[in-house]
Amino acid sequence: MRAIIIGEPGPPSVMKVQDVKLPSCGTGQVLVRNEAIGLNFLDVYYRTGRYPASYPLVIGHEGAGVVEKVGDDVSDFVVGDRVGYVDQIGAYSEFVVRPASRLIKIPASITLPDAASVLLKGMTAEYLIQRTFKVEPWHTIVVHAAAGGVGQILCQWAKQVGATVIGTVGTAAKRTVAEAAGCDHVIVNEAQNFVAEVHKITDGEGVPVVYDGVGSESFTRSLDCLAPRGLLAAFGAAAGPIPPLDVQGLAAKGALYVTRPTMGPYMKETADLRSSAADLFARIVAGDIVAKASNTYKLDDVVRAHTDLEARKLVGSTILIP
Repeated sequence: MRAIIIGEPGPPSVMKVQDVKLPSCGTGQVLVRNEAIGLNFLDVYYRTGRYPASYPLVIGHEGAGVVEKVGDDVSDFVVGDRVGYVDQIGAYSEFVVRPASRLIKIPASITLPDAASVLLKGMTAEYLIQRTFKVEPWHTIVVHAAAGGVGQILCQWAKQVGATVIGTVGTAAKRTVAEAAGCDHVIVNEAQNFVAEVHKITDGEGVPVVYDGVGSESFTRSLDCLAPRGLLAAFGAAAGPIPPLDVQGLAAKGALYVTRPTMGPYMKETADLRSSAADLFARIVAGDIVAKASNTYKLDDVVRAHTDLEARKLVGSTILIP
């Protein structure tokens, strides 16, 4: 089979298409033929070495496909089932082997490419809005990168709950995307100061939660958007590493909270994993959340896909097709 191999961390050019041995399917495992693979900034972190790993390495955490073979002691999947996965590295390949306990069945009404584009991002939105901070109808929230893959789903989900959503985007060209995702207010960072705008919108009160997948300098400034006892949920760092935090300064700013949530602890149990996916799928089927792959690349074009992703050229979700 073909896979994208990284021999050492580095720029997009370190990713090479190679022929490798088809993985064997052991007890409790399932062999899946990938139909589509999700592209995420998490992949960039592993490719560049920001997250430590052993090399050579196949990156990628998200995909959807068809069951090709089941191992012994697997009773909940059969050959031909449409499945997805989100939480183990190695997706950039034609086939993957996954524990049956970590697979998710895809509803017939959702295409495999759309599933691959939404699983990780949508389940991230689920735990952020329902468990990291429980968004309620009376809340006004801030979502950074509101035109991005996670950002669009966060905005749609929060609007479905009934909250008021302030979304930030990098450029004016992304404003309409954020508005279509349900933002009540859109702040364009290239022309506006988002801290000042948030305080203007909230009459100086600030917001109870900021969802920040951007990182870098937006992290520190986001603290200034919070109301007393507010929470900054820093779930990503697409623009660069999060700077050191002055914990004592949180008291002076109003007894603030900061969390760095990741999917692993929220989806550790199979029941939690599948419940999160079921909630996401139900909202998609009901039309509350629109989740479609916005950008598609062939797996062989993965270098170009990563280059475009890091250049912030991509809006919405992106998939790779083996």
